[in-house]
Amino acid sequence: MKTAFVIGGGPAGLMAAQELALAGASVALIEAKPSLGRKFLMAGKSGLNLTMDEPIDAFTAKYGEAGQWLSSMLHEFGPNEVSEFATRLGQTVFTGSSGRVFPQVMKASPMLRAWIKHLDALSVTISTKWRWTGWDDGALVFETPDGPRTCIADVVVLALGGKSWARLGSDGQWATHFEKAVTPFGPSNSAISIEWSAHVAQHFGTPLKAVTFKSGPYQSRGEAVISKNGLEGGGVYSVSRGVREGHPLFIDLKPDWSTSLVEAALQKPKGKTSTINHLRKVLKLQKHELALLNEWARPLPSDLRSLADTVKHLKVADAKLRPIDEAISTSGGIRRDALDESLMLKSRAGVFCAGEMLDWEAPTGGYLLTACFATGRTAGRGAAKYLGLTPAP
Repeated sequence: MKTAFVIGGGPAGLMAAQELALAGASVALIEAKPSLGRKFLMAGKSGLNLTMDEPIDAFTAKYGEAGQWLSSMLHEFGPNEVSEFATRLGQTVFTGSSGRVFPQVMKASPMLRAWIKHLDALSVTISTKWRWTGWDDGALVFETPDGPRTCIADVVVLALGGKSWARLGSDGQWATHFEKAVTPFGPSNSAISIEWSAHVAQHFGTPLKAVTFKSGPYQSRGEAVISKNGLEGGGVYSVSRGVREGHPLFIDLKPDWSTSLVEAALQKPKGKTSTINHLRKVLKLQKHELALLNEWARPLPSDLRSLADTVKHLKVADAKLRPIDEAISTSGGIRRDALDESLMLKSRAGVFCAGEMLDWEAPTGGYLLTACFATGRTAGRGAAKYLGLTPAP
């Protein structure tokens, strides 16, 4: 029987192992941590957003320039297939008001347990606390609890993750083995790092709602929380790529009002009221929003048009991204041109790659997990074909 090693026990690795086992390969699933799916379980703490219920072309467009490359994989295993797969594992799913799809139980552990049970039924051998350290004359080398081990496989699927949340297994150290094929890592879906003045501390933990964030070509009407480290939440995650690419970050405090409408409101008699109180009264700005104006726009412009522009385009001074290990995901990884259409490395026959170790990025909202499932499936099926096996229907 042909032997396959799948290295990495996240969603992409689990999917690749499943496809290989269904095709008839003898599969060893290897994980460096003491248990499988640690980052998957972390995603479950916020409900486990599996995918997004939207037409496949609109869904694929969310991956930006990587969308065309991922398109065939997502068309074969996209939102509908993810929901059906979860259901087959005994997890009833529902679609929230925003289109996000979740398991009814709103956590990852039942799905992970069912998936591992399914792999066990397919005779997949699982080894944990085995860390892959490279090759030795074509043999795979591992550090194990019993010391170094070398193993030979007929085919290998690597699903080693990106470079965030290292404590859960994604430390990016594998990249040293593929330097010529790797785009450098960067934080994706990242919080914004800000060194606040003391007066902002009273607003830590306060959500910024009904505002728009913009950085370069990226714009988001979402929510973020003012924290001691800066701004965090879906609203800024969606535009963090712009900050990473060197664009300034702006906040529109009145996104439903035009600049002219804001200026017209500011023309109301002010009397002896301070500018900040006038903004509060005529624009209905909240205390934490006024604190941000004080933080980044003092002294406030006396010219009403300029003041209106400031409200609509409040520049976040010295906005930087939080450290990469804190990011939800990462950009960079194995370059797309280093892989064939089945995700096999062009430079190393019989070695396939999947998941977040590939060079693509996506917003939160189920897009990350869906692409991990889809690329894991593609790599697993490609590896099966490489062995001369027929993938399952």
